[in-house]
This record gives sequence, C-alpha cells and structure tokens, in this order.
Amino acid sequence: MAIMEIVIGPRGGKETHISPYVAKIHRYLKTQKLPHQLHDMGTNVEGKAGELWALAKKLHELPFKMGATRVYTTIHLDDRRDKKVSLGDKVKSVRNRLGQRH
Repeated sequence: MAIMEIVIGPRGGKETHISPYVAKIHRYLKTQKLPHQLHDMGTNVEGKAGELWALAKKLHELPFKMGATRVYTTIHLDDRRDKKVSLGDKVKSVRNRLGQRH
C-alpha cells in the first residue's frame, strides 16, 4: 500500500478562496472509496501506487472544470512494499515514541 499527500492550489478564475475547490475534491474522493484525510495543508489518500497516480491526475483537473486558469499541484508518495501501512500509522509511531496515547 501507498500513502499520497496531495496539495492542489488553484490560481485564477472566479473564486478567491480555495475552500470551494477543496470541497469539490473531497466530494469526488468520497465516490472513490479510498481512505483519505483532509488536513490543514492538503489531503492524504491511501491506496495502491498506480491508483493514486491516476487519482492525482483526476483531482488536478477538477479546479479547471470549476473555472481555474492555473493549478499548482504538489504530490508526495510513500510507496512501502515491505509491510502494510495505513493512514495514521506514522503519527501513531511518533506518538508512541513520545509516550503519548493515540
């Protein structure tokens, strides 16, 4: 399994705030049935690397369909094949080392 962090930054168009774009992206993500988490600076999605790359392409296109004239997308992909990983595992590992509860 892999975990992708994706940040999509629409530029130009009718909207001056990005929240309408983010809301549309998250409505689309719900239809994909992949585990995902919105955070303050982007979105994390869990899945197979190939499906995450294909998803990133689709998500990148959504702001254009809403009228954006430029979209800046940043992707981090952690593709771990030696063990199963899920959203939240990295945070849990750090919290364990800090002696914090989940």
